[in-house]
Amino acid sequence: MTTSTPAPGATDAAWQRNLAVCFFGSFINIVAMTLLLPFLPLYVEQLGVQGHAAIVQWSGIAYGATFLSAALVAPVWGRLADRYGCKLNLIRASFGMVVAMSLIGLSQNIYQLVALRLFVGLAGGYTSGSYVIVAAQTPKDRSAWALGMLASGIMAGNLLGPLLGGVLPQWLGIRMTFFVASGFILLNLIATATLIREDRSIVAAKKKASAAAGGSAISGARSLVLSMLATAALLMFANMSIEPIITVYMQQLLGEPANVTLYAGVAMSAAALGSITSASRLGKIADRIGAMKVVICCLAVSGLLLIPQAFVTHAWQLIVLRFLMGLSLGGLLPCLTSIIRHNVQDGSVGRVLGYSTSSQYAGQVLGPVAGGFVGGHVGMRYVFLMTCVLLLASAVSNAIFAGSAARRPERSSVAG
Repeated sequence: MTTSTPAPGATDAAWQRNLAVCFFGSFINIVAMTLLLPFLPLYVEQLGVQGHAAIVQWSGIAYGATFLSAALVAPVWGRLADRYGCKLNLIRASFGMVVAMSLIGLSQNIYQLVALRLFVGLAGGYTSGSYVIVAAQTPKDRSAWALGMLASGIMAGNLLGPLLGGVLPQWLGIRMTFFVASGFILLNLIATATLIREDRSIVAAKKKASAAAGGSAISGARSLVLSMLATAALLMFANMSIEPIITVYMQQLLGEPANVTLYAGVAMSAAALGSITSASRLGKIADRIGAMKVVICCLAVSGLLLIPQAFVTHAWQLIVLRFLMGLSLGGLLPCLTSIIRHNVQDGSVGRVLGYSTSSQYAGQVLGPVAGGFVGGHVGMRYVFLMTCVLLLASAVSNAIFAGSAARRPERSSVAG
C-alpha cells in the first residue's frame, strides 16, 4: 500500500478534514440553491405575477439570474482567494448565502426576487471555492479522487434539493423553507470557520509566486488549460441542452400526460445517481492512469450513449440510458479540475478555476437555448444527435491534443 505525500504545509489530517467540510458544505449549499425549483412558479404567483405565460417567463428569469451573475464574478472571487486565502473566501460565500436565502424568504414582489437571485450568484460561490481549496491542498496523487468525492456531494445536492423542495413547502410553507435553508447554511458557516485549516504561509507564498509570474497564470501549458475550459463549457452545454426537453420527450414516448412528470423526474434523477456513483471511482482511476485518458474515454462513451437515446421507444429505455450516461459523465468535471490545477501557477489556482466555473455557467445558460431551438424547430431526437456530435468531436480533439503533447516531453503534465 502506497502513501500519499501531502501538499506543502498540509498534513493528511488537514486536507482530509478540509475535504469533509467542503463535501458537506457544498452539499448543503446546492440543496439550498435547488430546492426552490419545484415551487418557484408558485412563489412567483404569490408575489403578484398573473397569467400562465407571465409566471413561466418570470420564473425563468429568476432562475437564470443566479447563473448569469455567478458567471461574471467567479474569476473575481477566485483571484481574491489566491490573494487572501481560500478559507476566507468560503466564509464569505457562506455568509452571503445565509443573508441571500433569508432575504428571498422576505421578498414582497417579483423584482425583489429577481434582484436577490442575482445577489445569490454574486455573493455565493461556496462550491467553486471548495474546488479551489481541495485542488490546492490535496496531494497530487489523490487530487482526482478527492475532487471526485467533492463532485459526488455537489451532485447529491442537485438530486436531493428538488426532492426536498417538493415536500418542505407543504409542511413549512414557502417562506419558512427559505429560512430553514438559511439556518443550515449558517451551521455550515460555523463549521467552515472552525474546522477548515489553511496554512497562512502557503497563502503568502502563493501571492509571491503570482507576483513573480508577472501576471502569467498558466505554467507552460496554456493551450491545454484553454482546452479544458472549453471542454467544461461544452460538458455543461451538452447536459443542459437535454435536461429541459426530457419532459416533452417523455410525453412523446408515453403517449399520455398522466405520469409524464414522474417518469421525467426519474430520468433526470437516474443521470444524477449515475454521476454520484461513479465520480469518486473514476477519480481514483484518473489518479492511477492519468486524468486526460479518463476525460477522453468519458467524452467518447457519453457521446455514443446519446445515439440510442435518440431512438428509444419506451420510457424505461431512456431511464436506463440516462443512468449509464450519468456513470460516464461523473468523472469529467473532477478530472478537468485536476488537470487545470496542475498546469497553473500556485498563486493563480483560484483565478483560473474561477474561469472554469464561468465557462460552466456559460454552458448552462446557452445549453437550454440551443436545445429548445433545435427541439422546437427540427425535432427532439436531433437534440440528442447534436449533443452526440459535440461530445465526440471534443473527445477526438482532446485525444489529438494529448497525442501531440505526449510527443513533447516538456508537456508531459497533460497526463494528469
